[in-house]
Amino acid sequence: MPACTWQGRRFALRLAASDRKANATMTLRPETKAVHSAGSDPASGAIVSPIVLSTTFEYETTGREHDPEQLIYTRYQNPNRASLEAALAQLEGGAIAHGIASGSATMLTVFQALRPGDHIVSSDDLYFGIRVQLEEFFAPWGLETSYVDMSDLAAVRAALRPQTKLVILETPTNPMIRLADIAAIAGIAHAAGAQLLVDNTVATPIAQNPITLGADIVALSLTKYIAGHHDVLGGALVFAEEDDFAQRVMRLVRIGGAVLSPYNAWLAARGLQSLAYRVRAHSENASQVACFLAEHPKIERVLYPHHASHPQYELARRQMRLGSGLMSIQLKGGRQAAVELVNKLRLFTSATSFGGTHSLIEHRESIEESSKTPANLLRVSIGLEHPADLIADLQQALA
Repeated sequence: MPACTWQGRRFALRLAASDRKANATMTLRPETKAVHSAGSDPASGAIVSPIVLSTTFEYETTGREHDPEQLIYTRYQNPNRASLEAALAQLEGGAIAHGIASGSATMLTVFQALRPGDHIVSSDDLYFGIRVQLEEFFAPWGLETSYVDMSDLAAVRAALRPQTKLVILETPTNPMIRLADIAAIAGIAHAAGAQLLVDNTVATPIAQNPITLGADIVALSLTKYIAGHHDVLGGALVFAEEDDFAQRVMRLVRIGGAVLSPYNAWLAARGLQSLAYRVRAHSENASQVACFLAEHPKIERVLYPHHASHPQYELARRQMRLGSGLMSIQLKGGRQAAVELVNKLRLFTSATSFGGTHSLIEHRESIEESSKTPANLLRVSIGLEHPADLIADLQQALA
């Protein structure tokens, strides 16, 4: 391969990076950022970048330390992953992002980047798999965790120790749909010398931007709304600053190899382009469904952040631009009533996960290990079907 071709490739990578920096200086709305932040393919001019499946790349041997912008091996970097990472960082308002193999692997990597003897303050309502990681894998390793109700700011302050390095929270939580005041908790964490990580999977950067509210790290499961079509496994971490911790996480990802595959990165980047409009539609549909369910005599409780019955409705309106598409409902009649409802639905699919085109419903207590979820609770992911059809399906099942 002639040297000029290699130089052209390196120049193309740098050109793409400079274009992203130029776009970052413009005041763009989320819809525009989602479409344009990944950029076109600088080598060919293709508006849709090709999938680069090669695991290895030819590079110039100089006898000196290699240029970090060079492509060498896909575990270190890949054009599809780099493009997606730049787009996510721009959407979340961060300095750098790392694409990781799954949403769960993002948190696993963060915990690995801490040291034995470090302390975490975590929400007591978080995805059960993350709690399994902390208690089964990292507690024996020497990482300590205190669980608190993040709506109680005094409890958050009381849980902090000199060894606390990280405060982690989901908002809204999954599946109890509880909220936490990101700005207030960021101030508490920073005063104690700790960083704040916010899982923004449910809200997405379209509905909520934790970094602008003071968060240091944003975790995302790309599997959910960002990819949006039930066909991608992936996760990402976005850092407000390219600090030592961000660099340590990057090294763990690259050396450990839990990287996002090129194909999944390409699919997630494709989904990202329609994210703003999909999240808006999910939210509008969910709002209508929540209003119907809140008035139904067989529903004990509807948990949806932008419904006025939610106990943290004012915080949701202040912190979230949209309610997103995830809700939970609790039925009168307990577990049996919840299970019967799932089995009577026709349009809603009994399946795990959320954030895709299809509406899903799930009895969470049945599948969570050591579940703390109420037995009468169903998690409902509102998809992109017409809301009147979804309401009609719920109506016939509840009847």
